[in-house]
Amino acid sequence: MMGCYDFCGHYEWTFDWLEQAGGRELLKAYWEEAISRDSQRHARDLIGRKGFDGMTEYWGHTLLEESPDLGFTISRTPQAFRIDMHDCPSKGFLLRNKLEQYSDYCDHCIGWVGPMMRDAGFVIDHEHNHLGQCWWEMHPASEASAPPLAPGAVSGKKDVRLQPNWAPPNVVFDCYDKATSVDDKRRVKPAP
Repeated sequence: MMGCYDFCGHYEWTFDWLEQAGGRELLKAYWEEAISRDSQRHARDLIGRKGFDGMTEYWGHTLLEESPDLGFTISRTPQAFRIDMHDCPSKGFLLRNKLEQYSDYCDHCIGWVGPMMRDAGFVIDHEHNHLGQCWWEMHPASEASAPPLAPGAVSGKKDVRLQPNWAPPNVVFDCYDKATSVDDKRRVKPAP
């Protein structure tokens, strides 16, 4: 049986292989069909039926299994479900072991979560720093015109954007505003 961390390296290699074999469209189809609609259909069902409660049930369990040292925080308001990932175990494993076959491993998250949220009636505000840290806010699609919430507004001091290691020099963020697709990405290099 393949261990969790071995899986991360294989997964990352698979993304690169798929993109080389069939281009970006094949890779996006893999994320949506094989992950979002097949292997994570239990998440789709929970979130489609229960909305924020389903998100709490799914990610509360899944993230605790993946990151038992609580390298994450889950927060909620009536308008938003939020995840702050302080130390992603998957990306952390790749960084520690100098594994970088695919150009942006973190893309796969929104590659499968985005279509699931779209189908359940939600949009996503998200940023990741390519260093194993990110944040996600899921909002009802009816609130798609609202700006992202300010740092600390949902998760208080546990907001990853308030941590001293969130934006080291030369980091480039991948940002998504009210998104449901990996194609909605914009890259941002903060001013010094």
